[in-house]
Amino acid sequence: MTTRKAEPAQKTALPGRRQWMAGAAAWVGAALAGTSLGGCSKPQELMRVGSIVFPGYELMFLARERGLLDPRRVRLVEMLATTDTLRALASGQLEVGAMTLDEMMSARADGLDLRAVVVLDVSQGADVVMARPGITLEKLKGKRVAAEEGAMGAVMLSALLQAAQLEVHEIQKVPMTLDRSVAVFRSGKVDAVVTAEPWASQLEAQGAKRIFDSARIPGRIVDVLAVRADAMDECAAAIRTLVAAHFEARRYFAEQPVQAGAYMSARMQTPAHEVPGAYRGLSLPDVAENRRLLSPGGQLHATAQELQRVLFEAGLIRKIAPPGDLVDTRFLPA
Repeated sequence: MTTRKAEPAQKTALPGRRQWMAGAAAWVGAALAGTSLGGCSKPQELMRVGSIVFPGYELMFLARERGLLDPRRVRLVEMLATTDTLRALASGQLEVGAMTLDEMMSARADGLDLRAVVVLDVSQGADVVMARPGITLEKLKGKRVAAEEGAMGAVMLSALLQAAQLEVHEIQKVPMTLDRSVAVFRSGKVDAVVTAEPWASQLEAQGAKRIFDSARIPGRIVDVLAVRADAMDECAAAIRTLVAAHFEARRYFAEQPVQAGAYMSARMQTPAHEVPGAYRGLSLPDVAENRRLLSPGGQLHATAQELQRVLFEAGLIRKIAPPGDLVDTRFLPA
């Protein structure tokens, strides 16, 4: 499964949608140093939250910078990739992780019981297919289309082919990683690229045209805050604090984006005035929208089933299972 990758804070990186350049592997161990203490158990009562650097997840860190999180109760742990977050969740080194819904469903298929407590963001155009001038959906047949291997590549490619009324064998799929989007396109070896911000804007500046994006599959690409089921009761107070802090940071970001950007720029390695632009194509649901998305039989459940189908057809999970206890809404503010 291909997941987002993040760069350590001291490295230079641009905020992207699905992939972040990885640093030294040993850094993961350093990030988790000291997190083997019993999470949310006496006497520490510490909840550990794994997250890569990604705009949709940064409101938690904005909340921390503004003093809304007690580091003795909630520790935010920056990870290199969501696969590292999932491994740490499975081994008990983390109680909570930020990830895409498809990553959560893949983990559940592998036996890791995770529950979504907040929808952090919904892609509404942040994931995109950029093509050479003259290439349209109607002219995609037989063309070379670069896409990342794994869940998100599978989701976008499946939606693209459906929109173009094509089968997968009617295009030439070229595997890549998102951080190579611009280089692969420049090479002249592909006709279209399944990519995301900020690479989409870079490609657009070079003359590439947007022929499809996630705005045409509303609600399909979603990021969530996922909690280990066995930690939910012990960590209830810390989860509630974290969720409330996320929404307070969301309010602050909406009302004072410039000031918020000043807090966020260092972690995102982006000039403060460019931070709001990193959210291009991302919707940040408020509490009311979260209640609607997470309601029984709501959009998140339907999306989870659709994602399972795509993952199964791509060979990324072994079977399609009922969502079961997929969400827990008790931590949302009243």
